[in-house]
Amino acid sequence: MHPRNRHRSRYDLKQLIKSCPQLVSHVLINKFGDETIDFSNPESVKLLNQAILKDFYKITWWDIPPDYLCPPIPGRADYLHYVADLLALTQGQIPKGKLVRGLDVGVGANCVYPLIGQYEYGWSFIGSDIDKGAIESAQLILDKNSGLKEQVELRLQVSPAHIFQGILKSDELIDFSLCNPPFHASAEEAALGTERKLKNLGLKKSILNFGGKGHELWCPGGEKEFVKEMIEESSTISQQCLWFTTLISKKENLPDLERLLKKVKALEIKILEMSQGQKISRILAWSFYSKEQQKEWARKRWI
Repeated sequence: MHPRNRHRSRYDLKQLIKSCPQLVSHVLINKFGDETIDFSNPESVKLLNQAILKDFYKITWWDIPPDYLCPPIPGRADYLHYVADLLALTQGQIPKGKLVRGLDVGVGANCVYPLIGQYEYGWSFIGSDIDKGAIESAQLILDKNSGLKEQVELRLQVSPAHIFQGILKSDELIDFSLCNPPFHASAEEAALGTERKLKNLGLKKSILNFGGKGHELWCPGGEKEFVKEMIEESSTISQQCLWFTTLISKKENLPDLERLLKKVKALEIKILEMSQGQKISRILAWSFYSKEQQKEWARKRWI
């Protein structure tokens, strides 16, 4: 994990239970004699997230409706820390404060990226989603936590075929975008992925511990096609964002995506590797600004 990630060591469950007393009934002893929770149980995972967000990020109230994605917090925090490093390349230090603004594409019902980003770095956010229920859930989280409404603005994407169009205003600037794109190419593929995960956990019941609505788990063509559309659209607003970024789960998707980035004339392309335990993922980042132009951007917006 990233050196600044607060979750590099094992969870202190005793401390987390102080933040979320309901978690105590979900603690069990694993085969190594260590305290843990049942990660196959969606309620256990949600309570763990509530405790982590309260204990580490001072989020006093957090909840999501049934079936929406309940993301693992450490990986989400990792992504944000790498984005911070990316922004730091412009001036040698991480820019902090609400003048730094990011766009979370697919903010979800959980609103986790903005919650962590505003706490760690004081950044402000736009959160977009195609699901009205997700926007309503995220807004409730913002409403129930003091000061968050001033830091995070939520916008419904009324055209599911678009990513940036219809969300950013024509004269609006953002310093970065981030996205956790749909992984699977079809509902059937997503279901098979769920079954494989359940089998690995030794379960037969059709549940998904981290949940996820259809649009959160799959789209036609999967991750690769989604990111291709993102790249194409980014080229139409190339001067409105300093760094576009997205998670990439499948390494084999990178060559085609890099070729497309060169075709649309991205001036800088970076691939940042992240690892959480045995899981390896990557951040694909690109900018239509040269290094000197990036420094000028920083001077105008952050200094």
